[in-house]
Amino acid sequence: ALSIFAVTGVQAQSKAKSTAKKVETTSKVQGPGVVFSSETIDYGTVAQNSDGVKEFTFVNNGTAPLVIKSASGSCGCTVPTYSKEPIMPGLSGSIKVSYDTSRIGAFQKTVTITTNASEEKKVLTIKGNVLAAAGSAKS
Repeated sequence: ALSIFAVTGVQAQSKAKSTAKKVETTSKVQGPGVVFSSETIDYGTVAQNSDGVKEFTFVNNGTAPLVIKSASGSCGCTVPTYSKEPIMPGLSGSIKVSYDTSRIGAFQKTVTITTNASEEKKVLTIKGNVLAAAGSAKS
């Protein structure tokens, strides 16, 4: 009965976020699996030289340990970091992404993750707009 309640709760939360990709972390897959809470992070509007670190979180929804083999940014301004340790079934992990906020203007970059899951490659997106330090006055 508890598992039915948990699945119903997850489905209700997923439906409430109409723009979010439906995520069901309770459905198990054979072998390692990876489900991200969101595949896009919107920085919004940030000031030049502000903290550019954001974090993608995920869950191993599989029956075997998940290993992140690599993570690479689409340019040198986007640097991902992640744990080299396997993520056990049912546990969560994260990939931190640092964007170079010294670059002014709108941006949209990708981070490609390679794992040992059945869908080996996953492309994550960061986007936002960096305002010049002189133009960052409150509106």
